[in-house]
Amino acid sequence: MVHGWGGSHQETWQKSGVEQLLTESGRTVIGVDLLGHGTAAKPHDPAAYSDISEPIRTAIGARSSTVDAVGFSLGAIALLHAATVNPNYFRRLMLVGIGNGVLDEHDPSETQRIVGGIEGTSATDDVLARQFGNYAKKTSNDPSALKAVLLRPRSKPFEPKDLKTISARVSVVIGDRDFVLPADRLIESFENCELTILKNCDHFATPENFGFIDRLLEFFGAE
Repeated sequence: MVHGWGGSHQETWQKSGVEQLLTESGRTVIGVDLLGHGTAAKPHDPAAYSDISEPIRTAIGARSSTVDAVGFSLGAIALLHAATVNPNYFRRLMLVGIGNGVLDEHDPSETQRIVGGIEGTSATDDVLARQFGNYAKKTSNDPSALKAVLLRPRSKPFEPKDLKTISARVSVVIGDRDFVLPADRLIESFENCELTILKNCDHFATPENFGFIDRLLEFFGAE
C-alpha cells in the first residue's frame, strides 16, 4: 500500500481503517512510506528523490512470488515506475488518482504552482495550489522535504509500449471531479485494465471514498 504526496501509510491507509479491512479479509499488508513522507527520511535535496520507486522495490525485496499493490496519486506513479522496472512484480495493480498526464512531458509551471501553495505565494483564488499547501503543512509533514519531492529530477513520461509489458491485472480508479482526468489513453496503454469512476468525488477525497473502498476489496478479493 502506497500513499500519495503529503500523506503516509498511517495517515492514508491506517487512520481511515482501509488497512484493517484488508487485514480482516485475510491479506498481509506491506505499508510503504515514500522518501520524504511519514517515517521515512526527509532530505531537502531534490536530487535525493530521483528514484521514486526505490522504497517500493526495497519493500518487495527478493520475493519469489508476485504481490498485489494499491497506490494513490504519487504512490500510484511510484508503483507504475516499479512495474516498468520489473513488469512481473505485481499480480494485481490498483492505480488511484492518476490519468493521462503520466504519459505526457512534465510541465514545470504546474510544479511551481504547487510550490507556491506550500510557500503561501499562490494566487488566493488558486484552490488546488492552496489545497496542496495545506496538505504539506500537516503536523507530521516536513514542507521543505515535500517541496523537494515536487522539484525532483523527472524521468521521461511513461510510454504505452512499456506499460504493455506489465503482466499484472490493472484497475484504475478516479473520482469524477478529479483534476487528473481524462484517463482514456492511460487505460488503453495496459494489456489488461479496468476503469472505475467514483461519483461526486474529487482527488483528495478518493482514499476514503466508500466506492473506492468497495472496489479495493472486490479487486483484491477476487480469484
